[in-house]
Amino acid sequence: MDESNLWYWLNPSWVTEYFSDVYEFERPWVKPLLFVLPLVLVLRFLYFQFVAGKLKTAQVTNKLPFDFFALLAVIPPLLFVLAMEFMLMALSGPLKTNEKVETWTEGIDIMLAIDISQSMEGMDFRPNRLEAAKKIAIDFIDGRKGDRIGVIVFRGEAFSKSPVTGDYELLKAQIKEISFQDIANEGTAIGLALATSVNRIKDTDSKSKVVILLSDGEQTAGNIEPQTASALAYSFGIKVYTIGLGKEGKVPYMQKYQYRDFMTGKIHTEEKEVLMDNNFNEKELQEIAKTTKGKYFRATSNNSLKTIFKEIDEMEKHEIKEDRYKSTKNFYEPYLLLGMACFLLWLFTKSTFLTSALHD
Repeated sequence: MDESNLWYWLNPSWVTEYFSDVYEFERPWVKPLLFVLPLVLVLRFLYFQFVAGKLKTAQVTNKLPFDFFALLAVIPPLLFVLAMEFMLMALSGPLKTNEKVETWTEGIDIMLAIDISQSMEGMDFRPNRLEAAKKIAIDFIDGRKGDRIGVIVFRGEAFSKSPVTGDYELLKAQIKEISFQDIANEGTAIGLALATSVNRIKDTDSKSKVVILLSDGEQTAGNIEPQTASALAYSFGIKVYTIGLGKEGKVPYMQKYQYRDFMTGKIHTEEKEVLMDNNFNEKELQEIAKTTKGKYFRATSNNSLKTIFKEIDEMEKHEIKEDRYKSTKNFYEPYLLLGMACFLLWLFTKSTFLTSALHD
């Protein structure tokens, strides 16, 4: 409400606001007096009406006719009562408190390192390991707030698919585009993938830095050993969570094969599901997690991978801070002005014909 506006001071809602929960009070003990004053006046009226009034009426021999204008005599005392009531309201010190809370987060820098080697085509996850990892990584991003996240993909070599960013929509679009064709070189360069991830976040100003590395194999390519990369991560205070993907034993894969149609001479390509042995050495990923004070997980299905990401999400919560700003304003002025206005009107009317209306 604009205090420079006249209606701000004349608004009758001041009265109803006073008795609502809008205000706190500097002197709450004054509020009961608002009800004591009318009670005293009612008792005074009853006394003169039924006690003192009887003595007067006993002396009157003739019945006086009713004079409507005599009722105007109640206006001055009514104005006086209102003046006292409003002044008591002002004296109680009505206060309005505004509290503003500002929150912010100290975000985490997170690098997702995703294996796109040929073995990630395994269909023990649906539709395959890579697609399952992509979907659950996107769900993980949707659950974060205030963090910067980037993506590394690796096979025989590693490259950054997306630098750390707070633009989650762009990041999710980049993850959806990840495919086995992103890198041509065969093999699994775990050490190079981790070193590349470390290089992307080691110089950022975030207090907390994390790498989540997903792979279904062991180091078979690259010129940086996993032990070297994990020591590098530890030296920069970067925690690494490693996730091993895949079941033990026979795993279904889609295999392409070609055949020639002897009738037409054309070559056709078809796919069929075949079972292949899944040999997975967990020790490498366990050592990386141990060296960097992170944790190793083993995922054997879509649900278990989803549960792992939820656990990491809970462990890596960013710190939420808040500042509170409290301002208090006294609103006694409207009630004081209303009281003064009623008091001036009382002074004006008490000496006029209104006071003597009953006596004329």
